[in-house]
Amino acid sequence: MTLLSKRATWARFALALVIGTVGAAIFAYIRFPLAWMLGAMCACTIATLLRLPVLPVAQVRPVMTAIVGVLLGASFSPDHLAGLTGWIPTLFGLVGYVLVCALLVTPYFRLVAGMDLPTALFAAMPGGVVEMMLLGEEKGGDGRTIALVHSARILFVVAAVPAIIAFTADASIVTDVRSTRPSITQTPLASQLLLVGCIIVGMIVGRILKLPAKYLLGPMLVSAAVHMTGVTDFQPAAEVIIVAQVVLGTLIGCRFAGVSPKRVGAILMVSAGSVTIMLAVALLFALGLDLVSPYGLKAILLAYSPGGLNEMSLVALAMDIEVAFVSGHHIVRVILVVALAQFLFRGAVKLAPRKQDVV
Repeated sequence: MTLLSKRATWARFALALVIGTVGAAIFAYIRFPLAWMLGAMCACTIATLLRLPVLPVAQVRPVMTAIVGVLLGASFSPDHLAGLTGWIPTLFGLVGYVLVCALLVTPYFRLVAGMDLPTALFAAMPGGVVEMMLLGEEKGGDGRTIALVHSARILFVVAAVPAIIAFTADASIVTDVRSTRPSITQTPLASQLLLVGCIIVGMIVGRILKLPAKYLLGPMLVSAAVHMTGVTDFQPAAEVIIVAQVVLGTLIGCRFAGVSPKRVGAILMVSAGSVTIMLAVALLFALGLDLVSPYGLKAILLAYSPGGLNEMSLVALAMDIEVAFVSGHHIVRVILVVALAQFLFRGAVKLAPRKQDVV
């Protein structure tokens, strides 16, 4: 990439951030739920559909992911060690959830969107954007379509889940994180330096250990370790969470940059149906598990919502809903998706009628 193209790319991302920030500020002003993320996401999605010169920058995501990881780790405490046994029913339930989603959404994509088998199956998995795109291409599917469908899934889920939780669980939604978190002016300098240290050390640890989602899990594990051992109890400032929400919301909204509005519209329409199926399945599982789990309906529903790992963890943080429980389940969900996708594809290929067998 030439220096000029790099400058142009960063200039387009800067424009996207400006648009995202304006959208976030408007949503915050009208006290919209999860305003900073949803405002940026909606504004940048509209900008891409209007073909404004906005672009995401891949280099930004690892840094923002590391920040989110540290924020999640800061939500852990020594009490969580004693409560891990309460996760057992919902962790086992995730296996069934992933399987049911794949078995219902794959035929939906085949029948409604006319997708070939590999494209439909890997687009139907409730998680793993990059992994499903790469695996789908390897098996002969359309990687671009798979990536776009998963991008739409994340957009719809992040937009819909807060309202669904408020309606089904009768929960109040935090409209502004500043009402529940300390300001950066109230946070000791030592705590801020510790947060930066956890980011740097965590990113190094994640790469050395070759962890899945290394830039999220590395910083999260380091931050969780210093919190669960009682070394510190610092909590991230509201402004840090707001910046993370705005940047991630901007990145989500820019996922469709460079794609024709006609194709974006088609993907959004077909994805709306698939997301409806996934969220309905998530709600059914949450209602059932609520009977046997010590965690409430809203925490289980958020833990099962098929959004992105970073995005849904940040939603939990912003809504102040059992952050450790939710983020832990989303990590397991992504691992299960990657592990089960190839197994399901092999089974689907064996069951699919061969061309020569069709009369």
